Amino acid sequence: MKRILVTCFFVLTTISAQAQTQTYRAPRASDGKPNLSGIWQALSEAYWDIEGHAASPGRVLQLGASDAVIPGPGVVEGGPLPYLPEAAAKKKQNFENRLTLDPEIKCYLPGVPRATYMPQPFQIVQSAQHIMILHQYARAVRTIYMTDHKEAPADSWMGWSNGHWEGETLVVDTTGFNDLSWFDRAGNFHSDALHVVERFTATGPDHLNYEVTIEDPKVFSRPWKMSMPLYRRKEKNAQIMEFRCVEFVEELMYGHLKKQPAK
Repeated sequence: MKRILVTCFFVLTTISAQAQTQTYRAPRASDGKPNLSGIWQALSEAYWDIEGHAASPGRVLQLGASDAVIPGPGVVEGGPLPYLPEAAAKKKQNFENRLTLDPEIKCYLPGVPRATYMPQPFQIVQSAQHIMILHQYARAVRTIYMTDHKEAPADSWMGWSNGHWEGETLVVDTTGFNDLSWFDRAGNFHSDALHVVERFTATGPDHLNYEVTIEDPKVFSRPWKMSMPLYRRKEKNAQIMEFRCVEFVEELMYGHLKKQPAK
């Protein structure tokens, strides 16, 4: 009887939580749309590898446990990434040479969707015409055009984003990427044919559900999807701090160009 009561309580609690998630209505912005403004951060291991992975040695042996890969269940839905054969070989090469090839190490812009689940916060600033996403990492900035939808004028690291609302969900359609960014530190990558559709939905006062559909016919045999929760930073002094990482990589990238003193 006790087990039955516990089971019933668990089921009712789960149903209640699901109902609250499904019926949650975010506060309204001045234009009557859901207000998603705030400072948010992903709390997952996706920045290491968006697929499920075990703990493993890091990229730099001398850093020991401090650089070890943190295990994670993955955020990709529906099985392994559907790489085309040649792309799968390139992904393997990326992983084997990630210490020199990963764009993050050189402070390049993180791309989309990688910017969202980097281990640093980002801020959403909202208006009727535009939504800005300000990332702490590399001071990356995204402008989402809500009314003046256009095609990308040129390829770029962060792409060109057009947005619209579907009820409580912000839908962002982004194209116009270059082929230089990665999805994670494991070498998962894309081409310049990348097409990203993101869906941001408030499921409570301090949580967003983040869903991403990826399409890239040059790299993958079919579209695929990943999802994760995003959490509001609740500290009283929560803010986007300065992280100008360019100065941290100048020696790494350009040190060999220094003028050497005459002998």
